[in-house]
Amino acid sequence: MSVIKEWVFTTDHKRVGILYLIGSVAAFVVAGIMALLMRAELSAIGPTLTANPTTYNVWLYAHGAIMILGFQIPALTGFAANYCIPLMIGAKDVAFPRLNAFSVWLFYMGVILALLTFVIPDPPDVLWTGYPPYSTITTGNTALYTFTVLLIGFASIIAGVNFLTTIAYMRAQGMTWNKLNFFVWSIIGSFVMQLIYVPVLGTAVLLISFDKYLGTNFFDPTIGGDVLTYQNLFWFYSHPAVYVIFLPFIGILMEILATFAKNPVFNYKVAVYGGCWGIVIISGEVWIHHLYVSGMPDWLRIGQMVTTLLISVPVGLITISMVGTLYKGSITFETPMLYGLGTLVLFLIGGLTGIPLAVTSLTVNLSETYYVVGHFHYVMAVAGTMAIFAGVYYWFPKMTGKMYSELWGKIGFWFTFVGANVIFWTMMDVGVRTGLPRRYYDFAAFPQVANEQYIMSVGAIIIAIGFTITLLNWIIGAARGPKASDNPWGSMSLEWTTVSPPPHGNWPKPPVVAEDWNPYAYTKR
Repeated sequence: MSVIKEWVFTTDHKRVGILYLIGSVAAFVVAGIMALLMRAELSAIGPTLTANPTTYNVWLYAHGAIMILGFQIPALTGFAANYCIPLMIGAKDVAFPRLNAFSVWLFYMGVILALLTFVIPDPPDVLWTGYPPYSTITTGNTALYTFTVLLIGFASIIAGVNFLTTIAYMRAQGMTWNKLNFFVWSIIGSFVMQLIYVPVLGTAVLLISFDKYLGTNFFDPTIGGDVLTYQNLFWFYSHPAVYVIFLPFIGILMEILATFAKNPVFNYKVAVYGGCWGIVIISGEVWIHHLYVSGMPDWLRIGQMVTTLLISVPVGLITISMVGTLYKGSITFETPMLYGLGTLVLFLIGGLTGIPLAVTSLTVNLSETYYVVGHFHYVMAVAGTMAIFAGVYYWFPKMTGKMYSELWGKIGFWFTFVGANVIFWTMMDVGVRTGLPRRYYDFAAFPQVANEQYIMSVGAIIIAIGFTITLLNWIIGAARGPKASDNPWGSMSLEWTTVSPPPHGNWPKPPVVAEDWNPYAYTKR
C-alpha cells in the first residue's frame, strides 16, 4: 500500500514519466483493439462483426482520438520528455514538480473519460475530428468528446510551461544552448507549438458543444453559421499536431542513431536551427491542405500548396542529418537501433508519398481515398509508434536497471515492421488504383478489393502479435531481466552518467559540464 501511495503522490519527474508511459501504453492497447475490430469488419463484404454503421463509427472515433491524444502525444511529450529532459540537461527535477504531477493526473482523467465511450449509452461517434454539422445533430455524446480533448489539452499546456521553464533555467553549469541534445531541442519546438495551437483546438471543440447543447449557431449553416470555420480552427491545431508528434520522435531517433553509430549528429546546428525551428515557424501555415476539397478560394489553396511543399525543406534538413549521422558509423544492431532504422524507413516512405497530397490537382482525386490513410499511418502513426518503442527499449536499462531480451525484442520488431508494410502499402495501392473511399464500414460497391481488404486484416494481426511480444518483453525484462550496467550503450549523453535507475534528485551533487563536453563526442571504435 505504501508503494502505491508513493507513486500516486509522487512529484519525481522520472516516476511521472513512467506513469505517462503506463497510461499511454494502456491507451495504445485500447486504440489497437479498435483497429482490430475495424479490420475484422472490413475483412469481407457485408456485416462481419456488426450491421450497425454507428458502432463502426464509435470504433473509428475511439481509434483515432485515443491513438493520437491518448497515446502518441502523451508518450512523446509526457513520458519521454518527463523522464529524459532533466537527466539530459543535468537538472535534479523539473521547474514545477507539483504542477508536473497534476498534469499526469489530468491526462489519466482524460483517458478514463475516453474509456467511458464503451460504457455510456450514447457514445461519441464523431471520429477524432468532431466535424459539424454531424457532431451537433448526432445522438452521440459530443460533450464527452469535448471534455476529453479539453482535459488532455490542458495537461499539454501545463507540461509546456513546465518544460520550457526547466530547459531555460535549470541546465547544468557549463551547458550552453549548443550543447543540448537534439531531443531537448525537439521537445522545445514541440511545446512551443502546443502552447500556440492547443488553445485553438480547445476553442473549436468547446464551440461545437455550445452549438449542440446551448443553441448557439457558430457552425450551423441553416441559421447563419459556417462549418468551414470549425474545420479551419481544427486543422489550424491538428496539422501542427503532426509536428508535435514528429519532432520528439525524430529527437528520439537522433539520439539512437548517434549512439549506435558512434557518430556525432551530422550538421547539428543546421538540423536544430534550420530543421527543428524551420518546422516550428512554417507549421502554422499549412493547414489548408486538409481543406482543398472543402470550397477554399483558389488563391488560398495555391498559397498553402506552396507552404506545404516548403515545409519539406526543414524536414529534409533533418533527414539529411540522420542519414549523415549513420555515414561511416561503427553501427551495431541492438533492438533500439533496429526500431530506429525501421522508423527512418517508414518515415521516408510516408514523407515521399505525402508530397502528392500537397499538390491541389492530385489531392482532389486522392483526398478521400485509402491512399491518405496509408500515407498518414506511414508518416506519423506507425513511424511515431515505432519511435516510441525505440525510445522505451533505448532507455529501458536506465528506467529499470535491468535488460530486456534482445532476441524477443528483435522478433517483436520484425512482426511490427512487416505487418505495418503489409497493411499500409496495400492501402495506398488500393487508394490509387480504385479510389476506394476511407471511413466506410463496408465496401460492397468495390468488390474488386476484397482480396486486398483481407490482406490488410492479416497485416493487422501480424502487428498485434508484434506488439504483444514487445509488451511481454518489457514486463518480463522489468520483473526479472538481468542487471544492466549504468551505460550499456556507451552513450556520451548526460543521462547515462548517473546510476540505473537514477535516485531521487538524479545525482549526488549537480553535474558540471566541461567546456569541451558534447553529448555526441564519439570516437571511432
